[in-house]
Amino acid sequence: MFTHVMIGSNDLEQARRFYDATFAALGGKPGEMDARRRLIYAHEGGRLMITKPIDGKPASAANGGTIGLAAASREHVLAWHRAGTEHGGAAIESPPAERPNGAFVAYLRDPDGNKLTARTRRVT
Repeated sequence: MFTHVMIGSNDLEQARRFYDATFAALGGKPGEMDARRRLIYAHEGGRLMITKPIDGKPASAANGGTIGLAAASREHVLAWHRAGTEHGGAAIESPPAERPNGAFVAYLRDPDGNKLTARTRRVT
């Protein structure tokens, strides 16, 4: 359904350090800056893009919004969470844990306050 997710940042270099580290923890590659000065992360068919708002106003996080990232394993979720907290992110909600449906989940806020989750697929 989605081609990409775009979020705003007030500091693209800080965002790059955070997202390069967290994507590496999930097995992804560092982001690339395109001609329009947007960071682009492509992994397993999805794209996450980070940009300064085009209207010139400060970026702000969505209240109630969460961006979910697929992780291959519990170890990837833990590595993602650790990389995020070591690169300017903040741990939020509960510590990384298994959910009743069998998915292993962790939550972070990026340096701009965007809420992210990394999770394994649920066990069916």
